[in-house]
Amino acid sequence: MHAIQIPLLLIFPALVIVAALKDVTSYTIPNWISLALLVAFVPAAVVSGASLPAIGLCLATGFGALLLGMGMFAAGWIGGGDAKLFAASALWIGWPAAFPFMLSTGLAGGALTMAILALRSGWLEPVLAGSPSWLRKLGAQGGDIPYGVAIAVGALATFPQGALASAILG
Repeated sequence: MHAIQIPLLLIFPALVIVAALKDVTSYTIPNWISLALLVAFVPAAVVSGASLPAIGLCLATGFGALLLGMGMFAAGWIGGGDAKLFAASALWIGWPAAFPFMLSTGLAGGALTMAILALRSGWLEPVLAGSPSWLRKLGAQGGDIPYGVAIAVGALATFPQGALASAILG
């Protein structure tokens, strides 16, 4: 059974890493990533052996995170792709690991913001001149913060505590 469980479980970290890389290089998180996470959750939940109440809590957690993400998007704090990635990640992580996920994401977001502010401080301007275009854009004054990176860090940090990973890993 592990021959099926582990590859299905690895879909989550692979897709959140792809989302983070896309966000940092293009400031977008394609819809297909969040949709793939949503679709892959069903077979992963079934083969993980998670109970129906645990799966229900995952669904409720994902829905609650979607509402929270929509609110943060409406307030202008995060982008639409970030909100969808946040909800899809919360779906996989479930309850009660949702709070550590949000805390880890918030801490990672603070660290990311501080790093980007340092990058934009002007001290590294000579280094940025010869860097790839995505890094120059990241270092440009007044630019956005690719919060998908923070969501991915929070998701990866808490995924082992999540409902599906716990069902498989014990």
